[in-house]
Amino acid sequence: MSKNKFGKYPFDKGIYKNMYKDKLWTMRQYAGFSSVNESNKRYLKLIENGVSGLSVAFDLPTQMGYDSDDEMSFGEVGKSGVPISTIDDMERLFENINLEKISVSMTINSTAAILLAFYFATAKKRGYEFDSLRGTLQNDILKEYIARGTFIFPVEHSLRLTSNIFEFCQQNLSKWNSISISGYHIREAGSTAVQELAFTFANAITYLEKAKEDDIDLIRLTEQVSFFFNAHRDFFEEIAKFRAARIIWAKIIKKRFKIGNIKSQLCRFHVQTGGSTLTAQQVDNNVARTTLESLSAVFGGAQSIHTNGKDEAVSLPSEKNATTALRIQQIIAHESGVANYVDPLGDSSIVKDLTNSIVKEVELKIDEIFKKGGMQSLIEEGEIQKEIEKSAFEFQEDIDSKKTILVGVNKFINENEKISSGASFKDNSVNRLKKLKIFKENRDIKVVENSLEKLTNAAKTDENLIPHIITCVENNCTLGEIIIALKTVFGEYLE
Repeated sequence: MSKNKFGKYPFDKGIYKNMYKDKLWTMRQYAGFSSVNESNKRYLKLIENGVSGLSVAFDLPTQMGYDSDDEMSFGEVGKSGVPISTIDDMERLFENINLEKISVSMTINSTAAILLAFYFATAKKRGYEFDSLRGTLQNDILKEYIARGTFIFPVEHSLRLTSNIFEFCQQNLSKWNSISISGYHIREAGSTAVQELAFTFANAITYLEKAKEDDIDLIRLTEQVSFFFNAHRDFFEEIAKFRAARIIWAKIIKKRFKIGNIKSQLCRFHVQTGGSTLTAQQVDNNVARTTLESLSAVFGGAQSIHTNGKDEAVSLPSEKNATTALRIQQIIAHESGVANYVDPLGDSSIVKDLTNSIVKEVELKIDEIFKKGGMQSLIEEGEIQKEIEKSAFEFQEDIDSKKTILVGVNKFINENEKISSGASFKDNSVNRLKKLKIFKENRDIKVVENSLEKLTNAAKTDENLIPHIITCVENNCTLGEIIIALKTVFGEYLE
Protein backbone atom coordinates (compact mmCIF):
# COMPACT_ATOMS: atom_id res chain seq x y z
CA MET A 1 0.00 0.00 0.00
CA SER A 2 1.51 3.35 -1.01
CA LYS A 3 2.26 5.95 1.68
CA ASN A 4 -0.27 8.43 0.28
CA LYS A 5 -3.11 6.03 1.13
CA PHE A 6 -2.45 6.45 4.84
CA GLY A 7 -4.02 9.10 7.01
CA LYS A 8 -2.10 11.99 8.49
CA TYR A 9 -0.17 11.71 11.79
CA PRO A 10 -1.44 11.32 14.54
CA PHE A 11 -4.26 9.61 12.58
CA ASP A 12 -7.18 10.90 14.68
CA LYS A 13 -9.35 10.86 11.53
CA GLY A 14 -8.41 7.31 10.59
CA ILE A 15 -5.40 5.22 9.64
CA TYR A 16 -6.28 5.40 5.94
CA LYS A 17 -6.90 8.59 3.98
CA ASN A 18 -10.22 7.43 2.46
CA MET A 19 -11.17 4.87 5.11
CA TYR A 20 -14.34 2.90 4.21
CA LYS A 21 -14.77 4.76 0.89
CA ASP A 22 -11.96 2.51 -0.39
CA LYS A 23 -12.57 -0.62 1.68
CA LEU A 24 -15.11 -1.62 4.32
CA TRP A 25 -14.10 -2.99 7.69
CA THR A 26 -13.82 -6.80 8.05
CA MET A 27 -17.02 -8.28 9.46
CA ARG A 28 -16.07 -11.00 11.90
CA GLN A 29 -18.24 -13.34 13.91
CA TYR A 30 -16.81 -14.92 17.04
CA ALA A 31 -17.85 -18.57 17.21
CA GLY A 32 -16.90 -21.86 18.78
CA PHE A 33 -19.31 -24.54 19.93
CA SER A 34 -19.58 -27.73 21.93
CA SER A 35 -17.67 -29.82 19.39
CA VAL A 36 -15.18 -29.44 16.58
CA ASN A 37 -17.77 -30.64 14.02
CA GLU A 38 -20.49 -28.24 15.26
CA SER A 39 -18.01 -25.35 15.10
CA ASN A 40 -16.90 -26.30 11.59
CA LYS A 41 -20.56 -26.35 10.43
CA ARG A 42 -21.13 -22.88 11.92
CA TYR A 43 -18.00 -21.49 10.24
CA LEU A 44 -19.10 -22.81 6.84
CA LYS A 45 -22.53 -21.20 7.40
CA LEU A 46 -20.97 -17.87 8.41
CA ILE A 47 -18.76 -17.88 5.28
CA GLU A 48 -21.87 -18.59 3.20
CA ASN A 49 -23.58 -15.59 4.89
CA GLY A 50 -20.78 -13.22 3.86
CA VAL A 51 -18.35 -13.27 6.77
CA SER A 52 -14.83 -12.37 5.59
CA GLY A 53 -12.97 -13.46 8.72
CA LEU A 54 -13.47 -16.15 11.33
CA SER A 55 -12.89 -15.54 15.02
CA VAL A 56 -12.42 -18.73 17.04
CA ALA A 57 -13.76 -19.06 20.60
CA PHE A 58 -12.06 -21.81 22.61
CA ASP A 59 -13.52 -23.59 25.62
CA LEU A 60 -12.14 -22.93 29.09
CA PRO A 61 -10.02 -26.13 29.40
CA THR A 62 -8.26 -25.25 26.09
CA GLN A 63 -7.63 -21.71 27.35
CA MET A 64 -6.26 -23.05 30.66
CA GLY A 65 -4.03 -25.76 29.13
CA TYR A 66 -6.06 -28.88 29.96
CA ASP A 67 -6.99 -31.67 27.56
CA SER A 68 -10.70 -32.52 27.40
CA ASP A 69 -10.09 -35.77 29.30
CA ASP A 70 -8.34 -34.07 32.24
CA GLU A 71 -10.32 -34.20 35.49
CA MET A 72 -9.98 -30.38 35.68
CA SER A 73 -12.00 -30.15 32.43
CA PHE A 74 -15.05 -31.95 33.83
CA GLY A 75 -18.28 -30.04 33.13
CA GLU A 76 -16.53 -27.37 31.02
CA VAL A 77 -15.72 -29.24 27.79
CA GLY A 78 -17.16 -27.28 24.85
CA LYS A 79 -19.17 -24.96 27.10
CA SER A 80 -17.71 -21.56 26.23
CA GLY A 81 -16.17 -22.46 22.89
CA VAL A 82 -14.58 -25.22 20.87
CA PRO A 83 -12.36 -27.82 22.61
CA ILE A 84 -8.96 -28.30 20.91
CA SER A 85 -6.52 -30.83 22.37
CA THR A 86 -4.79 -32.28 19.28
CA ILE A 87 -3.62 -31.61 15.72
CA ASP A 88 -6.52 -33.83 14.61
CA ASP A 89 -9.00 -31.40 16.26
CA MET A 90 -7.49 -28.42 14.41
CA GLU A 91 -7.62 -30.22 11.06
CA ARG A 92 -11.30 -31.06 11.55
CA LEU A 93 -12.10 -27.54 12.77
CA PHE A 94 -11.02 -26.06 9.41
CA GLU A 95 -12.24 -28.87 7.16
CA ASN A 96 -13.47 -27.57 3.75
CA ILE A 97 -12.23 -24.05 4.64
CA ASN A 98 -9.46 -22.58 2.49
CA LEU A 99 -7.11 -20.92 4.97
CA GLU A 100 -5.40 -19.03 2.15
CA LYS A 101 -8.69 -17.17 1.52
CA ILE A 102 -10.22 -16.76 5.00
CA SER A 103 -8.43 -14.84 7.76
CA VAL A 104 -8.57 -16.53 11.15
CA SER A 105 -8.51 -14.76 14.50
CA MET A 106 -7.81 -16.95 17.52
CA THR A 107 -8.79 -15.60 20.93
CA ILE A 108 -6.21 -17.49 22.96
CA ASN A 109 -3.50 -16.36 25.34
CA SER A 110 -1.77 -18.67 27.85
CA THR A 111 -1.84 -21.54 25.31
CA ALA A 112 -1.39 -19.28 22.25
CA ALA A 113 1.95 -20.88 21.28
CA ILE A 114 0.34 -24.34 21.13
CA LEU A 115 -2.75 -23.24 19.17
CA LEU A 116 -0.47 -21.41 16.71
CA ALA A 117 1.53 -24.65 16.38
CA PHE A 118 -1.68 -26.63 15.66
CA TYR A 119 -2.70 -24.06 13.00
CA PHE A 120 0.79 -23.92 11.43
CA ALA A 121 1.11 -27.73 11.33
CA THR A 122 -2.36 -27.99 9.69
CA ALA A 123 -1.41 -25.41 7.05
CA LYS A 124 1.92 -27.17 6.43
CA LYS A 125 0.16 -30.54 5.99
CA ARG A 126 -2.21 -29.01 3.43
CA GLY A 127 0.69 -27.50 1.48
CA TYR A 128 -0.39 -23.86 1.87
CA GLU A 129 1.92 -20.96 1.09
CA PHE A 130 2.71 -19.53 4.54
CA ASP A 131 2.93 -16.00 3.12
CA SER A 132 -0.70 -16.28 1.98
CA LEU A 133 -2.03 -17.07 5.46
CA ARG A 134 -3.74 -14.18 7.23
CA GLY A 135 -4.89 -14.00 10.79
CA THR A 136 -4.43 -12.75 14.31
CA LEU A 137 -3.36 -14.47 17.47
CA GLN A 138 -4.54 -12.68 20.60
CA ASN A 139 -1.36 -13.71 22.50
CA ASP A 140 -2.00 -10.97 25.10
CA ILE A 141 -1.13 -12.69 28.36
CA LEU A 142 -0.78 -9.62 30.62
CA LYS A 143 -4.49 -8.83 30.50
CA GLU A 144 -5.20 -12.40 31.69
CA TYR A 145 -3.53 -11.60 35.01
CA ILE A 146 -5.48 -8.31 35.13
CA ALA A 147 -8.95 -9.23 33.95
CA ARG A 148 -9.68 -12.82 32.90
CA GLY A 149 -7.62 -15.27 34.94
CA THR A 150 -6.65 -17.83 32.28
CA PHE A 151 -2.95 -17.64 33.10
CA ILE A 152 -0.69 -20.68 33.66
CA PHE A 153 2.97 -19.69 34.05
CA PRO A 154 4.68 -16.90 36.05
CA VAL A 155 4.68 -13.55 34.21
CA GLU A 156 8.33 -13.63 33.04
CA HIS A 157 7.91 -17.07 31.36
CA SER A 158 4.63 -16.00 29.77
CA LEU A 159 6.37 -12.94 28.32
CA ARG A 160 9.09 -15.21 26.90
CA LEU A 161 6.47 -17.28 25.00
CA THR A 162 4.81 -14.09 23.73
CA SER A 163 8.16 -12.87 22.41
CA ASN A 164 8.93 -16.31 20.88
CA ILE A 165 5.66 -16.02 18.93
CA PHE A 166 6.66 -12.55 17.64
CA GLU A 167 9.95 -13.90 16.32
CA PHE A 168 8.40 -17.02 14.78
CA CYS A 169 5.67 -15.05 12.96
CA GLN A 170 8.21 -12.56 11.60
CA GLN A 171 10.22 -15.43 10.15
CA ASN A 172 7.37 -17.65 8.92
CA LEU A 173 3.95 -15.93 8.78
CA SER A 174 4.51 -12.49 7.28
CA LYS A 175 0.79 -11.58 7.10
CA TRP A 176 -0.09 -12.72 10.61
CA ASN A 177 -0.68 -10.26 13.43
CA SER A 178 1.34 -11.96 16.15
CA ILE A 179 -0.49 -10.12 18.94
CA SER A 180 -3.82 -8.40 19.41
CA ILE A 181 -3.54 -6.39 22.60
CA SER A 182 -6.90 -6.42 24.26
CA GLY A 183 -8.67 -3.69 26.15
CA TYR A 184 -11.93 -5.54 25.56
CA HIS A 185 -11.65 -7.87 28.57
CA ILE A 186 -10.33 -5.07 30.78
CA ARG A 187 -13.53 -3.14 30.01
CA GLU A 188 -15.68 -6.25 30.49
CA ALA A 189 -14.11 -6.65 33.96
CA GLY A 190 -15.49 -3.21 34.87
CA SER A 191 -12.89 -0.62 33.88
CA THR A 192 -13.65 2.87 32.59
CA ALA A 193 -12.88 3.93 28.99
CA VAL A 194 -9.70 5.72 30.18
CA GLN A 195 -8.50 2.65 32.13
CA GLU A 196 -9.24 0.44 29.10
CA LEU A 197 -6.85 2.47 26.91
CA ALA A 198 -4.22 3.18 29.59
CA PHE A 199 -3.81 -0.46 30.71
CA THR A 200 -3.91 -1.74 27.12
CA PHE A 201 -1.20 0.63 25.93
CA ALA A 202 0.91 0.07 29.07
CA ASN A 203 0.73 -3.67 28.29
CA ALA A 204 1.73 -2.92 24.68
CA ILE A 205 4.77 -0.93 25.83
CA THR A 206 5.77 -3.87 28.07
CA TYR A 207 5.60 -6.32 25.12
CA LEU A 208 7.65 -4.03 22.87
CA GLU A 209 10.30 -3.52 25.55
CA LYS A 210 10.58 -7.31 25.99
CA ALA A 211 10.85 -7.75 22.20
CA LYS A 212 13.57 -5.07 22.08
CA GLU A 213 15.45 -6.95 24.83
CA ASP A 214 15.22 -10.11 22.67
CA ASP A 215 16.61 -8.31 19.58
CA ILE A 216 13.36 -8.67 17.62
CA ASP A 217 12.92 -6.24 14.71
CA LEU A 218 10.64 -3.62 16.31
CA ILE A 219 9.71 -1.95 13.03
CA ARG A 220 8.42 -5.22 11.59
CA LEU A 221 6.74 -6.15 14.87
CA THR A 222 4.91 -2.84 15.24
CA GLU A 223 3.65 -3.20 11.65
CA GLN A 224 1.97 -6.43 12.82
CA VAL A 225 0.63 -5.29 16.20
CA SER A 226 -3.14 -4.86 16.39
CA PHE A 227 -5.54 -4.00 19.18
CA PHE A 228 -8.92 -5.24 20.36
CA PHE A 229 -11.30 -2.75 21.97
CA ASN A 230 -14.77 -2.74 23.47
CA ALA A 231 -17.67 -0.71 22.05
CA HIS A 232 -19.54 0.22 25.21
CA ARG A 233 -22.64 2.17 26.25
CA ASP A 234 -21.72 5.86 25.96
CA PHE A 235 -21.99 6.56 22.21
CA PHE A 236 -19.89 9.75 21.95
CA GLU A 237 -17.35 8.68 24.56
CA GLU A 238 -16.70 5.48 22.60
CA ILE A 239 -16.21 7.32 19.29
CA ALA A 240 -13.79 9.69 21.03
CA LYS A 241 -12.02 6.72 22.70
CA PHE A 242 -11.30 5.08 19.33
CA ARG A 243 -10.00 8.36 17.87
CA ALA A 244 -7.88 8.95 21.01
CA ALA A 245 -6.42 5.42 20.74
CA ARG A 246 -4.93 6.23 17.33
CA ILE A 247 -3.37 9.47 18.59
CA ILE A 248 -1.89 7.85 21.72
CA TRP A 249 -0.40 4.86 19.88
CA ALA A 250 1.10 7.01 17.11
CA LYS A 251 2.80 9.16 19.78
CA ILE A 252 4.05 6.12 21.75
CA ILE A 253 5.67 4.68 18.60
CA LYS A 254 7.13 7.97 17.35
CA LYS A 255 8.24 9.53 20.62
CA ARG A 256 8.85 6.67 23.07
CA PHE A 257 10.28 4.10 20.63
CA LYS A 258 11.64 6.65 18.11
CA ILE A 259 10.13 4.78 15.13
CA GLY A 260 9.36 7.06 12.18
CA ASN A 261 7.83 4.32 10.00
CA ILE A 262 4.18 5.25 9.22
CA LYS A 263 2.90 1.65 9.18
CA SER A 264 4.31 1.14 12.68
CA GLN A 265 2.47 4.20 13.96
CA LEU A 266 -0.96 3.00 12.82
CA CYS A 267 -3.27 1.80 15.59
CA ARG A 268 -5.18 -0.97 13.79
CA PHE A 269 -7.97 -2.38 15.89
CA HIS A 270 -10.82 -4.86 16.03
CA VAL A 271 -13.94 -3.93 18.00
CA GLN A 272 -16.51 -6.16 19.66
CA THR A 273 -19.74 -4.78 21.04
CA GLY A 274 -19.93 -4.88 24.84
CA GLY A 275 -20.98 -8.24 26.23
CA SER A 276 -21.42 -6.73 29.71
CA THR A 277 -23.86 -4.13 28.32
CA LEU A 278 -26.33 -6.85 27.28
CA THR A 279 -29.19 -7.84 29.56
CA ALA A 280 -30.96 -11.14 30.16
CA GLN A 281 -34.13 -9.09 30.69
CA GLN A 282 -36.00 -8.02 27.51
CA VAL A 283 -33.34 -9.56 25.25
CA ASP A 284 -34.74 -7.87 22.11
CA ASN A 285 -33.50 -4.54 23.54
CA ASN A 286 -29.96 -5.87 23.01
CA VAL A 287 -30.39 -5.45 19.23
CA ALA A 288 -30.68 -1.68 19.76
CA ARG A 289 -27.69 -1.66 22.13
CA THR A 290 -25.54 -3.64 19.69
CA THR A 291 -26.57 -1.42 16.75
CA LEU A 292 -25.52 1.76 18.58
CA GLU A 293 -22.28 0.19 19.78
CA SER A 294 -21.29 -1.09 16.32
CA LEU A 295 -22.17 2.31 14.84
CA SER A 296 -19.80 3.95 17.36
CA ALA A 297 -17.06 1.55 16.15
CA VAL A 298 -17.73 2.57 12.52
CA PHE A 299 -17.71 6.30 13.40
CA GLY A 300 -14.54 5.57 15.39
CA GLY A 301 -12.78 3.99 12.38
CA ALA A 302 -12.40 0.29 13.33
CA GLN A 303 -10.63 -2.13 10.96
CA SER A 304 -12.86 -5.07 11.91
CA ILE A 305 -16.01 -5.47 14.00
CA HIS A 306 -17.86 -8.29 15.74
CA THR A 307 -21.49 -7.77 16.75
CA ASN A 308 -22.82 -9.81 19.68
CA GLY A 309 -26.00 -11.84 19.34
CA LYS A 310 -28.96 -10.56 21.35
CA ASP A 311 -29.05 -13.73 23.50
CA GLU A 312 -25.38 -13.59 24.60
CA ALA A 313 -26.29 -12.44 28.11
CA VAL A 314 -27.71 -15.93 28.68
CA SER A 315 -25.85 -18.30 26.31
CA LEU A 316 -23.75 -18.69 23.19
CA PRO A 317 -25.81 -17.13 20.37
CA SER A 318 -28.16 -19.24 18.31
CA GLU A 319 -27.43 -19.44 14.58
CA LYS A 320 -30.43 -17.17 13.86
CA ASN A 321 -29.26 -14.51 16.35
CA ALA A 322 -25.66 -14.68 15.11
CA THR A 323 -26.93 -14.04 11.56
CA THR A 324 -29.08 -11.10 12.75
CA ALA A 325 -26.03 -9.67 14.55
CA LEU A 326 -24.04 -9.87 11.29
CA ARG A 327 -26.92 -8.21 9.40
CA ILE A 328 -26.61 -5.17 11.74
CA GLN A 329 -23.11 -4.53 10.35
CA GLN A 330 -24.22 -5.17 6.77
CA ILE A 331 -27.10 -2.67 7.12
CA ILE A 332 -24.74 -0.03 8.57
CA ALA A 333 -22.24 -0.70 5.75
CA HIS A 334 -24.61 -0.86 2.79
CA GLU A 335 -27.79 1.01 3.72
CA SER A 336 -26.97 3.84 6.14
CA GLY A 337 -24.54 5.82 3.97
CA VAL A 338 -22.13 6.41 6.88
CA ALA A 339 -19.31 4.54 5.10
CA ASN A 340 -19.23 7.31 2.46
CA TYR A 341 -17.55 9.73 4.88
CA VAL A 342 -14.14 9.79 6.58
CA ASP A 343 -14.41 10.58 10.31
CA PRO A 344 -17.93 12.06 9.92
CA LEU A 345 -18.20 13.22 13.56
CA GLY A 346 -14.59 14.31 14.08
CA ASP A 347 -15.32 18.01 13.56
CA SER A 348 -18.04 17.99 16.21
CA SER A 349 -16.88 20.06 19.22
CA ILE A 350 -18.31 17.34 21.53
CA VAL A 351 -16.22 14.60 19.90
CA LYS A 352 -13.11 16.80 19.58
CA ASP A 353 -13.20 17.85 23.25
CA LEU A 354 -13.88 14.31 24.44
CA THR A 355 -11.01 12.98 22.27
CA ASN A 356 -8.54 15.54 23.66
CA SER A 357 -9.68 14.89 27.23
CA ILE A 358 -9.26 11.09 26.88
CA VAL A 359 -5.79 11.47 25.29
CA LYS A 360 -4.65 13.67 28.20
CA GLU A 361 -6.04 11.39 30.93
CA VAL A 362 -4.66 8.20 29.35
CA GLU A 363 -1.18 9.65 28.86
CA LEU A 364 -1.06 10.78 32.50
CA LYS A 365 -2.13 7.31 33.64
CA ILE A 366 0.52 5.57 31.49
CA ASP A 367 3.24 7.86 32.91
CA GLU A 368 2.06 7.05 36.44
CA ILE A 369 2.18 3.26 35.74
CA PHE A 370 5.82 3.37 34.58
CA LYS A 371 6.86 5.71 37.42
CA LYS A 372 5.57 3.03 39.81
CA GLY A 373 7.66 0.31 38.16
CA GLY A 374 5.64 -0.79 35.11
CA MET A 375 2.89 -3.29 34.40
CA GLN A 376 4.69 -6.49 35.40
CA SER A 377 5.36 -5.35 38.97
CA LEU A 378 1.93 -3.67 39.37
CA ILE A 379 0.20 -6.86 38.15
CA GLU A 380 2.23 -8.99 40.57
CA GLU A 381 1.30 -6.60 43.39
CA GLY A 382 -2.40 -6.73 42.39
CA GLU A 383 -2.66 -2.94 42.05
CA ILE A 384 -4.17 -2.88 38.53
CA GLN A 385 -6.72 -5.55 39.47
CA LYS A 386 -7.82 -3.50 42.53
CA GLU A 387 -8.30 -0.37 40.43
CA ILE A 388 -10.58 -2.19 37.96
CA GLU A 389 -12.55 -3.79 40.83
CA LYS A 390 -13.14 -0.31 42.31
CA SER A 391 -14.51 1.03 38.99
CA ALA A 392 -16.76 -2.03 38.56
CA PHE A 393 -18.11 -1.61 42.10
CA GLU A 394 -18.87 2.10 41.53
CA PHE A 395 -20.71 1.31 38.26
CA GLN A 396 -22.83 -1.35 40.00
CA GLU A 397 -23.62 1.12 42.82
CA ASP A 398 -24.84 3.62 40.19
CA ILE A 399 -27.17 0.98 38.70
CA ASP A 400 -28.47 -0.05 42.14
CA SER A 401 -29.17 3.59 43.06
CA LYS A 402 -30.68 4.27 39.58
CA LYS A 403 -28.12 7.02 38.96
CA THR A 404 -27.37 4.97 35.82
CA ILE A 405 -30.43 3.64 33.95
CA LEU A 406 -30.42 0.15 32.50
CA VAL A 407 -33.61 -0.27 30.48
CA GLY A 408 -35.56 -3.37 31.50
CA VAL A 409 -33.36 -3.89 34.57
CA ASN A 410 -33.80 -0.91 36.91
CA LYS A 411 -36.39 1.04 34.87
CA PHE A 412 -39.13 0.22 32.32
CA ILE A 413 -39.37 -3.28 33.77
CA ASN A 414 -41.81 -5.88 32.43
CA GLU A 415 -43.52 -7.39 35.45
CA ASN A 416 -43.82 -11.20 35.40
CA GLU A 417 -41.21 -11.48 32.62
CA LYS A 418 -39.66 -14.93 32.37
CA ILE A 419 -35.91 -14.80 31.80
CA SER A 420 -34.90 -17.10 28.95
CA SER A 421 -32.23 -19.67 29.72
CA GLY A 422 -30.98 -19.28 26.14
CA ALA A 423 -29.97 -21.96 23.66
CA SER A 424 -29.49 -25.28 25.40
CA PHE A 425 -25.90 -26.48 25.67
CA LYS A 426 -25.24 -29.67 23.71
CA ASP A 427 -22.97 -31.79 25.87
CA ASN A 428 -20.81 -33.75 23.42
CA SER A 429 -18.14 -34.58 25.98
CA VAL A 430 -18.76 -38.38 25.99
CA ASN A 431 -18.25 -38.57 22.23
CA ARG A 432 -15.30 -36.19 22.49
CA LEU A 433 -13.54 -38.28 25.15
CA LYS A 434 -13.96 -41.43 23.03
CA LYS A 435 -12.26 -39.71 20.06
CA LEU A 436 -9.45 -38.40 22.27
CA LYS A 437 -8.90 -41.90 23.74
CA ILE A 438 -8.63 -43.40 20.21
CA PHE A 439 -6.20 -40.59 19.20
CA LYS A 440 -3.95 -41.31 22.18
CA GLU A 441 -4.02 -45.09 21.67
CA ASN A 442 -3.08 -44.84 17.98
CA ARG A 443 0.17 -42.88 18.37
CA ASP A 444 3.75 -43.86 18.99
CA ILE A 445 4.19 -43.08 22.71
CA LYS A 446 8.01 -43.22 22.49
CA VAL A 447 8.00 -40.51 19.80
CA VAL A 448 5.63 -38.45 22.00
CA GLU A 449 7.87 -38.80 25.08
CA ASN A 450 11.00 -38.00 23.09
CA SER A 451 9.42 -34.82 21.62
CA LEU A 452 8.29 -33.63 25.07
CA GLU A 453 11.75 -34.27 26.53
CA LYS A 454 13.38 -32.19 23.77
CA LEU A 455 10.88 -29.38 24.47
CA THR A 456 11.67 -29.50 28.22
CA ASN A 457 15.42 -29.32 27.50
CA ALA A 458 14.89 -26.36 25.13
CA ALA A 459 12.81 -24.56 27.79
CA LYS A 460 15.91 -24.57 30.03
CA THR A 461 17.83 -22.59 27.37
CA ASP A 462 17.12 -19.26 25.61
CA GLU A 463 15.98 -21.01 22.41
CA ASN A 464 12.76 -20.05 20.65
CA LEU A 465 10.29 -22.73 21.76
CA ILE A 466 7.75 -22.47 18.90
CA PRO A 467 9.59 -24.84 16.47
CA HIS A 468 9.89 -27.39 19.31
CA ILE A 469 6.16 -27.06 20.08
CA ILE A 470 5.34 -27.55 16.37
CA THR A 471 7.42 -30.75 16.36
CA CYS A 472 5.50 -31.92 19.43
CA VAL A 473 2.08 -31.37 17.81
CA GLU A 474 3.23 -33.00 14.55
CA ASN A 475 4.29 -36.01 16.64
CA ASN A 476 0.79 -36.15 18.19
CA CYS A 477 1.52 -34.65 21.60
CA THR A 478 -1.61 -33.09 23.11
CA LEU A 479 -2.05 -29.53 24.36
CA GLY A 480 -2.18 -30.73 27.98
CA GLU A 481 1.00 -32.80 27.63
CA ILE A 482 2.92 -29.83 26.21
CA ILE A 483 1.74 -27.60 29.09
CA ILE A 484 2.73 -30.22 31.70
CA ALA A 485 6.21 -30.45 30.10
CA LEU A 486 6.65 -26.65 30.25
CA LYS A 487 5.36 -26.49 33.85
CA THR A 488 8.26 -28.73 34.94
CA VAL A 489 10.62 -25.89 33.92
CA PHE A 490 8.50 -22.73 34.33
CA GLY A 491 6.36 -23.62 37.35
CA GLU A 492 2.90 -22.06 37.84
CA TYR A 493 1.68 -18.54 38.67
CA LEU A 494 -0.12 -18.19 41.98
CA GLU A 495 -2.05 -15.00 42.71
